[in-house]
Amino acid sequence: MTRRRLLTCGALAAGSGMLGVLAPVWAQSLAQRAAGLSDRVLVLIELKGGNDGLNTVVPYADEAYYRLRDSIAIRRDEVLALDNRLGLHPALSELLPLWEKAELAIVQGIGYPQPNLSHFRSIEIWDTASRSNEYLSEGWVTRAMQAGYGARANFTTQGVLVGGADAGVLAGGRAIRLNNPEAFVNQAVLAAPRPVEGNPALQHLLRLEGDVSQAAQGLRAPRVAFPTPFPDGAFGNALRAVAQVIASQLGKPGVPVLVVSLGSFDTHQNQLPQHANLLRQLGAGVAALRSALTALGAWDRTLVMTFSEFGRRARQNGSNGTDHGTAAPHFMTGGAVRGGLWGRAPDLNQLDDNQNLRHGTDFRQVYATVARDWWGLDAQRVLRGDFEPIPFLRE
Repeated sequence: MTRRRLLTCGALAAGSGMLGVLAPVWAQSLAQRAAGLSDRVLVLIELKGGNDGLNTVVPYADEAYYRLRDSIAIRRDEVLALDNRLGLHPALSELLPLWEKAELAIVQGIGYPQPNLSHFRSIEIWDTASRSNEYLSEGWVTRAMQAGYGARANFTTQGVLVGGADAGVLAGGRAIRLNNPEAFVNQAVLAAPRPVEGNPALQHLLRLEGDVSQAAQGLRAPRVAFPTPFPDGAFGNALRAVAQVIASQLGKPGVPVLVVSLGSFDTHQNQLPQHANLLRQLGAGVAALRSALTALGAWDRTLVMTFSEFGRRARQNGSNGTDHGTAAPHFMTGGAVRGGLWGRAPDLNQLDDNQNLRHGTDFRQVYATVARDWWGLDAQRVLRGDFEPIPFLRE
């Protein structure tokens, strides 16, 4: 059995399993909050390439926005107003019902100190929840699993990377790569464990194969007919797979984290049509996922969250696009979300020395909210620092 053959079975498994328990100082104070959390699901949507936050959540009442973007700004009469200052890009119309039901939270101005504008390095910072000048090997979700959440239930696996999603947030942990549930189950029968003596490397690979086989058994379920069609294309197919995985684990421990990606949002030129198409896919996909999970009775225990390596520069460039920037808003949605605007929107009249937006919310505050209020963990232990959670989740 070669490593190549193992990977063709549709899996990516690496690192340690689920280790540790809650720190004793937190065990009593979080006992009630942690009860019953083992069936909660986190769906992470990576907006690859750096999404332009200003054209996603549009400051349509701010004249500075239109001065900075004379040809790519979203017109006032096109914006889907959220209040008298901010509105959604018109391609996100399918998110409006979630906003109206107070199930969509928008956290504004997310970034971090000393931002790095390299795609590779900045997403690594987001994935590992590191400071800009430190390098960590484990994803922040992996650390959450090791901090005790994963020990509360016999999870099929720590996470599933659907379609082309990267392993970043689950680096150093145990994850399964899944392009589609049926193909994964069919391929994983090749990974039946069997005893091997005298070859430690082969024994290790076969143990990983056993994880693949176990995970495949956990995903065995009849195909579910969802009430709302998912959008065509890779992103829609990935979210359909997410819904299928969640359907397969109803009533039993399954998969706590699923990761999908959409992109590229690296819109250096001719931004308007590209960005509109991507945001249309995002809105339609999330709306279809909500419909599917509501029908399954799983929407209240699912948290969907977007993230991206950075935002875009405030001023448009000479190619009707935007270059790498800093702060941007992100979406949180689910039946347990307290909808509304959170955080502080960047001041377009107070750019930094590089003419980029100043962040008002550290991205690790969002992670702290997930760690503490969604999983009932000691957020300081997961994030290796004290970051104030944001109350966008209902108690």
